[in-house]
Formats: sequence, structure tokens, C-alpha cells
Amino acid sequence: MSEANPFPHADRLPPGCCLRKARAEDSWAIRWRVLQARLDPTQLRWQQFWVIECDKEMIACGQLRQFEGGQELGSLVVAPQWRGRGLGTLLTTHLIQQASGPLYLECLGDRLAHFYYRLSFKPATWDTMPPALQKKFRLSQRISRWLRLPLHVLCYEIPPLQP
Repeated sequence: MSEANPFPHADRLPPGCCLRKARAEDSWAIRWRVLQARLDPTQLRWQQFWVIECDKEMIACGQLRQFEGGQELGSLVVAPQWRGRGLGTLLTTHLIQQASGPLYLECLGDRLAHFYYRLSFKPATWDTMPPALQKKFRLSQRISRWLRLPLHVLCYEIPPLQP
């Protein structure tokens, strides 16, 4: 590993891998991973990403987008050949730890929703969702209803700090 690993569970990463903040030179690799996964390629800002790198290859990435009243976990991708090794869980857990308020996400499909439920995400209630996120999610909600796609909007509540 070329730099210090800020992740508290670094021992769970495969040998030669590290979790780090994205750098400017990662922007095209991030975009490529997101496009390969058929995720929304808009609003990709490398400055908001964390990546898992193994032997100088980006194998996973995810970002926290800032909105007024909350954050969105988005663009979480693990390279296909690295799936099933807990990297998605490690990266999601790390992003949860970085979050400063309620954390929202959209995911397509029940299998992916169960992945997030396992990490303590719950169905988001539209009434309590920050207006900025309601606006962002409104279009995908309409499209998913029209196409009858299983779109889930989930929320993770950040516990208050204990005195």
C-alpha cells in the first residue's frame, strides 16, 4: 500500500488494496466504472468519491453528494471480478462513517435494496425527506412507476453524537 489507510477495517481489505479519497487523476476511471455499471453518469465529482485501489487499479468507488438537509450515497460500484468479497460493504460502511446527516440513496431492484437493508438503511419517507432530495428523486420515481421498475429510495439516519 502506497499511502496510509484511513479505514478502520483495513485488515479486511485484500492484500495490496487500500481505501483512499479520490484524486483528480481518478476522474476518468470513476466515470468508466459508473458507465460500465449502467449508473447515472451525471453529477460525478471526483472530489466527493472514495475509492478502493488494488495494485494501482481502482476496483471500487462511491461518493457522498451534498444536498441541503441531507446527503446522497451514490455511484457505488465494485468491479465485477471483485464482487462477493465484502468490498461493497466496506466502502458503504466507510461512506456512512463520513456522512454528517441523514444519508439517502436510490437503488434499482430488490436484491440491491436488501444489501442496503442489511446495513441499516430503511425505506425513506417522502414527507420527511429534504426538499432538495425530493426534487432530485422525483423524476426517477415517476419513470420507475411508468416502467414498473422496482426502485427503492432508502435512508440511513446518522445517530446523534453521545455526550
